[in-house]
Amino acid sequence: MDIFFSYLFYFILFSISLAIILLASRLKSSISKLPPGRKGWPVIGESLEYGNPERFINERMKKYSPDVFQTSLMGENMAVMCGASGNKFLFSNEDKLVSSWWPSMMKKILYPPSLFNEPSTGDLMKPSIVLCELLKPEALKQYVGMMDMMASKHIDMYWTSNINKEVKVYPLSKKHTLALSCRLFLNIEDPECVAKISDGFDRIMAGHETVSTAITFVLKYLAEFPDVYDGGFKEQMEIKKSKGSEEFLNWNDIQKMKYSWNVVKESMRLSPPSHGSFRETIADFTYAGFTIPKGWKIHWSVYSTHKNPKYFPDPEKFDPSRFEGKGPPPYAFVPFGGGPHMCLGKEYARLEILAFIYNVVTRFKLKTVNPNEKIKYDPSPTPKNGLPIRLLPHQMLIDLPLG
Repeated sequence: MDIFFSYLFYFILFSISLAIILLASRLKSSISKLPPGRKGWPVIGESLEYGNPERFINERMKKYSPDVFQTSLMGENMAVMCGASGNKFLFSNEDKLVSSWWPSMMKKILYPPSLFNEPSTGDLMKPSIVLCELLKPEALKQYVGMMDMMASKHIDMYWTSNINKEVKVYPLSKKHTLALSCRLFLNIEDPECVAKISDGFDRIMAGHETVSTAITFVLKYLAEFPDVYDGGFKEQMEIKKSKGSEEFLNWNDIQKMKYSWNVVKESMRLSPPSHGSFRETIADFTYAGFTIPKGWKIHWSVYSTHKNPKYFPDPEKFDPSRFEGKGPPPYAFVPFGGGPHMCLGKEYARLEILAFIYNVVTRFKLKTVNPNEKIKYDPSPTPKNGLPIRLLPHQMLIDLPLG
């Protein structure tokens, strides 16, 4: 009997040991399937290194994986999806495998804390039906003339008096985009009221004025590349000559600005006004052979594709012809995101940017003042000194000395 219990004891001990070994093996196997990468420092993770998102993404794609890598940002376990395939997978699985997610610091800035304690928070954060309707192309058609008029008024007030002088493009573009938004959506024209709104706007939306950033860099590249400027000038002057002296732009005019829009897209490729966004996994899934656990956060970034030679040969070259014909591969050019959560303001931005370019290019030649001006990330790229540019009348030679 004692021998029986001895055998039974050893059998149970062996079974338990085997179970522990198998469990440990499975756990190790599960952990080994996580994307490669590092978490960085406790709590803050690699948030400090993320100060330059372009360098952050590119260095880790080379070191760990061109498909997906793990990191820790803003106190969250995070997988960064890379490449056009990663973008396609993520955008195609919205509300299936992933859902929209906001970093807590952004939520605190944009919304009162009580909002996120409500069961209906998700619905409240979704764009309203009214806003969705206002930003549809059918509704935006009626705004083209107003956008042209507002841009012309802005140029008259802040640019024309500075012929042969310098203007700082970034702060002026911010002033214009805010004034236009106040006029179109709030019916506010009074400069004092707009200025008051601007104070709050800067505090709430610092770093997120994507249209202002886009306008700034388009003008930067037009000033740097005379051949690109000449192509845009020719196109815009053909439109201007077809119109009466008091006639504003219309929807059909915007559709003719094909070369100018390619210039804008190439500008957004090289200097994207928004670098990406975040999601949260709502179920475990596997991508590129790695497991992304439920509850992890996902980040996608334009920097994994926009300067990737796999999709854009000679990626540092400014070349608007990339967007002619079929253009770049699907999901490689994503300045507005993609899928169900693609930026609602895409068409609004297109109209506003093109109307502004029309008013600048048909009035001035542009000359770069500081070709080596540093770019800071806040989090969007912005010229450190506001992008000073010299305005020249068309009858003057472009090689006028700076003085």
